[in-house]
Parts: sequence; C-alpha cells; structure tokens
Amino acid sequence: MTEFQARQQLIDHARAMNALGINHGKAGNVSLRWDRSKTPEGAGLLITPSALAYDRLQPRDIVWVSMRPDPDLVATDSETLPDTPVFDGGRRASSEWRMHRDLLRARPELSAVVHTHSRHAAALSCLAKVQREGIPPFHYMIALSGASRIACAAYARFGTQALSEAMLDALAGGAMACLLAHHGLIAAGPDLPSALALAEEVEALAAMYAITLTLGGPAILENPAMDAVEQAFAAYRSGQAL
Repeated sequence: MTEFQARQQLIDHARAMNALGINHGKAGNVSLRWDRSKTPEGAGLLITPSALAYDRLQPRDIVWVSMRPDPDLVATDSETLPDTPVFDGGRRASSEWRMHRDLLRARPELSAVVHTHSRHAAALSCLAKVQREGIPPFHYMIALSGASRIACAAYARFGTQALSEAMLDALAGGAMACLLAHHGLIAAGPDLPSALALAEEVEALAAMYAITLTLGGPAILENPAMDAVEQAFAAYRSGQAL
C-alpha cells in the first residue's frame, strides 16, 4: 500500500480503539512500521500525533519517526538526547513515540503497536500485586500475549525513556503485550488488526481477572497446561489441525 493508505489505516485503527471501548478521548496512541527506503536512514514508523482527537485526524496529521537518530540534532544540539530521531510531519508526534520506536526497533517481527488506557487494564496496573506478578495464567487465552502471564512494566512517567525501558523489560522473552503501572496497556503484532485485537483481548482478560479477584482469587493453570495451549496456538497459526 502507499504511505497515504498506511496513514489512513492508522487513523481507522486509532478510531476503532475508542469504538471498541478500550480507550477514550485523546488517550492512547497507535503506530505502524513504515520504511521510506531500504536504507538504514529510511527505516521508521508512522504514529498518531499528540493531543488531537481521533475523529479529527486526517492523513496529513500522522507523523513519520525515524528509527535512527537525527544526525543534525546529535551534531549541533548538546541539550538533545543522543537517540532523538527525525520527525517528519506538521504536528507533534505522540508523547509516547519512544515506546513505539524502541519496541519496533527491538522486535523486527512486529510491525504495529497499540497503546490504550483501557479501564480494567489501567485499574489492575495500579495494584501492587499485579505490579509484582502481572496477570497470571488464570485463563488459557493469556497465551495469546506470547507469554504464560501478562507482565506489568514498572512505573515511570509517560513519554520518558525510563518508561520505554521498563516496557521492554516486561516484554522480554517474546511477549507481545504488557500492562504499564498506573497507566494502561501496550500490545503489538505483525500488523494493525493483530495489534488491536490483542489489545482488546488483554482488556477482556483484565476485566475477567478483576472479577475473579473480587471473588477470592482464581485458580491458576500450571505450566504443562499453558505449554500445551501455546503449542496448540502455534499449530493453529500455521494451519495445522489441532
């Protein structure tokens, strides 16, 4: 697809977050890997802008962010962090561009990232127990996240490099989704529909887990059971019979 089409797809999925009830207002952000050339300088991503309502977004509002640092800023501005990228767009990129850039840079198999402030995931992320343990394997669908539990990244202020690094720690080992302490959730996938679907699933799991906590806490699936689920999911994705 063309870059214009990619920008429109990004807008469609950003609006879908709110329509699905997993985000509200101007919160959250969405990105899509978009390389403008096959050179290292052309590697980058498209991301939603900061502080603009999704129903007002136009393709021209989407911002392109490079994977590599801006050589001019690094060379001339001592106040700029050495890893500050090139921004191309008429608006300011989402304040969470670091999380999106760092996740896509670290995980070449992933191409889209969805960050939401969904109600149940955000509420659970404020609990000390969940911050320590994440969402455990109380339900087999936890395996959709790419791990046997959904970890919670340590708290850091929004938009900071510290938050990005905490997120990468929580996603270590191949996980594709995690909670962000006192914040919300982030989910990634090979494309925008997959990333959005995973964000929706994590919020549904967070809601179910929150209910079980009010009932005394859930029983937890043991490792052999979760290993079997992960194998079944792998076979399902490859088109093999279960």
